[in-house]
Amino acid sequence: MAGLTEIRAVIEKELEEFEVFFRQSMKSTVPLLDKITYYLIKRRGKQLRPTLVFLSAGIYGSINPSTHRAASLIELLHTATLVHDDVVDDTYRRRGFFSINALWKNKIAVLVGDYLLSRGLLLAINNKDFSFLERVSSAVKRMSEGELLQIEKTRKLNITEDEYMEIIRGKTASLVAACCACGALSAGTSDSEAQMMWNMGEKLGMAFQIKDDLLDYADETDTGKTSGTDIKEKNISLPLLHSLQKAGMTERIRMINLIKNYSDKNDTKHKVFNFVKEYKGQEYAETKMTEYREEARKMLVNLPDSDYKKTFGELITFVTERKS
Repeated sequence: MAGLTEIRAVIEKELEEFEVFFRQSMKSTVPLLDKITYYLIKRRGKQLRPTLVFLSAGIYGSINPSTHRAASLIELLHTATLVHDDVVDDTYRRRGFFSINALWKNKIAVLVGDYLLSRGLLLAINNKDFSFLERVSSAVKRMSEGELLQIEKTRKLNITEDEYMEIIRGKTASLVAACCACGALSAGTSDSEAQMMWNMGEKLGMAFQIKDDLLDYADETDTGKTSGTDIKEKNISLPLLHSLQKAGMTERIRMINLIKNYSDKNDTKHKVFNFVKEYKGQEYAETKMTEYREEARKMLVNLPDSDYKKTFGELITFVTERKS
């Protein structure tokens, strides 16, 4: 399996140029804001979103200044949602770094999120990139709805598989879909082609989130991440959801009570892990993830052959076989 470094090789030059463009798009005359945005840039993750934008544009034959604006708009709005999420969730660390609210408190974190949101909106409006704005706004709307639906269902832990799929389609898959659609639009594609890319990105995003669910049950020595986070936060992910549906009523009630009232206890994680193993929850989630991955791959087959298409296929594989 190709790693992210190999996958990015085909757009390495474009990503380097994007980093400069993105830093400029965050700049402010307020010293505190500049200090915080510099910190945000330094702690960014895998760059999956700009990678998707550039590969999608490359597939349709034209990576251009519009592509850089599309990638920046998505990164600005996504970063804003992460900053706000950390405030909402009282999160003090993200990817091993202190969150903005941990270092500068909630009020400043909320204002920084608002600032990033406004910079993204102005970037699109000033360049009349209304097609990007429409797609990204739709994604942010769905992300908010997905988060709120998850909060509602987490309170009662009474979630169906259809509701779970609706949650992750909004929370995660919609932004991946926007990356693919905006990348294609930046290359001058039609609305119908952009919608096809949206659909393919949505399938990929679903597979990505289910892989995240599976990583939460993986051996910490393999992933380098703390396992059982979803259990501690009382989030019902697909492996557990399937197991709850397969268990008898008495056992299901016992397990829900355990998670609802004792999620912070050390042995709760191990009890839930054993429960999921007994009912083959991970195997079921693997099957669903593979289905979404293959649906995305089938859509990719219909696109024109190029190095970008080949690399996109490698990215699809990476998303579902990654270790973290």
